[in-house]
Amino acid sequence: MTANPAPTIAPTRASASPALEAKQVHRRFGSVRAVDGVDLRIERGEVVALLGPNGAGKTTLLDIALGFTAPSSGTISILGRDPVHAVGAGHASAVLQVGGLLDDLTVAETVKMVAACHLAPLPVDTVLARAGLTALAGRRVSTCSGGERQRLRFALAILTGPELLFLDEPTAGMDVRARADFWTTMHAEAERGRTIVFATHYLTEASDFADRIVLMREGRIHAEGTVAELTASRTRTLTCTWTGTDAEAFAREHGAQVVGATGGEPTFTTEDSDALAAAILTTGVGHDLRIARASLDDVFLDLTAQEQP
Repeated sequence: MTANPAPTIAPTRASASPALEAKQVHRRFGSVRAVDGVDLRIERGEVVALLGPNGAGKTTLLDIALGFTAPSSGTISILGRDPVHAVGAGHASAVLQVGGLLDDLTVAETVKMVAACHLAPLPVDTVLARAGLTALAGRRVSTCSGGERQRLRFALAILTGPELLFLDEPTAGMDVRARADFWTTMHAEAERGRTIVFATHYLTEASDFADRIVLMREGRIHAEGTVAELTASRTRTLTCTWTGTDAEAFAREHGAQVVGATGGEPTFTTEDSDALAAAILTTGVGHDLRIARASLDDVFLDLTAQEQP
């Protein structure tokens, strides 16, 4: 039997309440500041990626948002409610990196067992279909791959039809095909109007899937915005076939820098690629210009490089 498509999610509370709002949230473990003064507002319907190196505070921030741990100071609300109440009422849920799955149960038995713990769960067949698990319903969990187990955790997370879904490194350990299939499913959830917040190490996932990216380091938010916004203020590179005499002197004269040269083609870095290109073309010192803007990889590498002593 084919499950009916799920309707677009309707907010259960006033639309003025954001999906998540954190104000000066701190979480300390002894002398370690895992989260260090985070201010963050995520509107309903957004898809937001938390991006950062290991130890950046992403998972701790998600734990606070889910009510698993309380902030040392500051406040956080989920859909206008305390995190514990929002999760307890089924308005927010999570797909975590690991989770207690019973190997001896089948996929369908697992979903049915957890569904029995909720007051008004979605139909099991519907949940299995949305998670792409219908064909695997009779398979024992012990024989499921890492990607299939993660899909099962996703199925359990959407049993209550939550408005807000947290994903903590959701595709860690998946192969390329499993990762692509998982994000196809997440795209469908986003199109239904679900708010999705995910922590990831994969820059491609953040770039391709998120409406907004939040870059974290050492427990703090260091930058946030769309990929275009995060890369717009970075330096750009310009490469050309050089016919002049001294590329480095030319670069200094025009506020640029030569960072390499291959086969008579110097590569310049500059904050004003248009002005540098105009100078090269009008003076006739180069041709065949190629200009490239900074990528999210460049922004991320700059961020992590700041951690080095």
